[in-house]
Amino acid sequence: MTVSTLLRAGIVLVCLYLVLLALLWWGQERLLFLPTRLPADHRFALGADVHETFVDVPGARLNALHLRLPAPRGVVFYLHGNAENLEGWFVDLDVYRRANFDLFMIDYRGYGKSSGRIEDEAQLHADARAAWDAVAPLYAGQRRVVLGCSLGSGLAAQLAAQVQPDLTVLVSPYSSMSALAAEHYWWVPPWVLRYPLATDQVIARVSTPLLLLHGEQDTLIGPHHSEALRRAQPQARLQIVAGVGHNDVQVSDAYRALLGAALDAL
Repeated sequence: MTVSTLLRAGIVLVCLYLVLLALLWWGQERLLFLPTRLPADHRFALGADVHETFVDVPGARLNALHLRLPAPRGVVFYLHGNAENLEGWFVDLDVYRRANFDLFMIDYRGYGKSSGRIEDEAQLHADARAAWDAVAPLYAGQRRVVLGCSLGSGLAAQLAAQVQPDLTVLVSPYSSMSALAAEHYWWVPPWVLRYPLATDQVIARVSTPLLLLHGEQDTLIGPHHSEALRRAQPQARLQIVAGVGHNDVQVSDAYRALLGAALDAL
């Protein structure tokens, strides 16, 4: 093979690599966000104490579910993971009923019955804050908890740094989306990621109690991410949930017990 042939092959490979990076830049929402849509007339069958509502945000309307108990001690404001919708996330309600806490959860843009589409990280944070501002005033003088799981953990950390809730719970959190991407896609330069979600840079500003819950066998977001967050905020409490991974941590009895105990302690 001649030098000129090798040179041409190298140029082709470089061009293909640049094209791939361009596709990742413009299309990364399809990799990060895996929504499942629901028809507009979908009905949630979750009990008489669960109410459906909507939160209006610029250019979209976010669908939300609200567990409302007769005399709650407070509310858990929940930001869910990157897949499915409220149908699969608004579960284990008895954990909150036993602790006597209401539960409020939104679907992000394009998820479930929420309209619009996710366009950038700033929009995600703004939507989370708009939803918080819609529900938090209902619980003035009561306990307010921000809980984020997986993708939602980065949004929850940023929100908690702004509003300082009585408790923040991060489940299967990443230290940053940039760090997580570097582990799984080492060949992609950091500047390609338009959603850095730098939890480690905001968590030190959360001055109220913070609980980190992480599955011991999580291979998607390893427990070392929670350990890095605890180093960034030494006052955080870290609980490793034995015997579970990323997708089953929230259905484990140990997780339910730890979350229930944290709510009972408020």
